[in-house]
Amino acid sequence: MLIAGNWKMYKGPEETAHFCRQLREHPRPTEVDIVVCPPYVSLATAVQVLAGTDVAVAAQNVHWESEGPFTGEVPAPMLRELGVYGAIVGHSERRQHFGETDEGVSRRTRAALAAGLSVIACVGETEAEREAGEAENVLRRQVSVLERDENLVVAYEPVWAIGTGKTATPELAQEAHAFVKSLLDVPVLYGGSVKPDNAPELLAQPDVDGALVGGASLEVDSFLAICRAAIHS
Repeated sequence: MLIAGNWKMYKGPEETAHFCRQLREHPRPTEVDIVVCPPYVSLATAVQVLAGTDVAVAAQNVHWESEGPFTGEVPAPMLRELGVYGAIVGHSERRQHFGETDEGVSRRTRAALAAGLSVIACVGETEAEREAGEAENVLRRQVSVLERDENLVVAYEPVWAIGTGKTATPELAQEAHAFVKSLLDVPVLYGGSVKPDNAPELLAQPDVDGALVGGASLEVDSFLAICRAAIHS
């Protein structure tokens, strides 16, 4: 089981240091792989404070080139130099707000894996696409640009459940995860308003291999509660 906390655009270095110190001090389930994904400016702090623990640090994005004239982007070799373990790629907010394409997701994923990073590649349909009966076609298209790799994990995040408080039913999540796994043989995380109260049932589904947690990962207690829920799934 893998539980990854995506902090989005929250927690500068000072808040990150405080959170990571708390995380160090709390008992953590050793049976669960735990990852935190701070903003770029807080990555170094997280790596330093969590050094010597079993908690990994990942970035929220990564560029496909190793260097060059790409203002505002960060390449995999620089993340590796910081001690970062991996990166999220293709999050729905990147697709929605910043024009991320399937091709871009593919290039970022390949480059990150080639550089030795682990990747959480995100896929998922919008509410309109699901209502139109297009969910499987969307997932098939998004997954088709990815290739199996031992360091690749897919996160299924129904766009309509991100930051909305809506959550896919465990049955719907299971169905979507099974479909993704029929296309690509990799672990699949669920992302979309995962909270301590719904995590046990979601994580108990046979094809749910963990969670990509948003808002509930910003507080140590709620994040660890979800981590503990993964033990019993």
